[in-house]
Amino acid sequence: MSSINKNVYTRTGNHLKYKDYIGSLEYSEEDAVFHGKVTGIKAMISFEGDSVAAITKDFQNAVDEYLEFCNEEGIEPEKPFKGSFNVRISPELHRELALRSAAQGQSLNSTVEEAIKQYVS
Repeated sequence: MSSINKNVYTRTGNHLKYKDYIGSLEYSEEDAVFHGKVTGIKAMISFEGDSVAAITKDFQNAVDEYLEFCNEEGIEPEKPFKGSFNVRISPELHRELALRSAAQGQSLNSTVEEAIKQYVS
């Protein structure tokens, strides 16, 4: 365990990917264990391990078990980051954004998507 740089795994933005699912990656120095959960869905899917290899394997197993459970129960698995989310803003900003969107001949969704693209670029 001493060969692993623990600080790398406690920074925001580290994650694991598997079958279009994304898992957070954190390290608990107190417990000497990596842990995480699948993000972007409502279901609570968590995983842990005492090494990068172990947490990666547990993450993949957790996703596979979730998909297997959904299949057995005949339910549709949640898709992470399906492209829809609610944003709460002040009524004043909402009004200003709607007016600006209309003036540009755009829908409110198109204007917000354009603004978000500019923000993350």
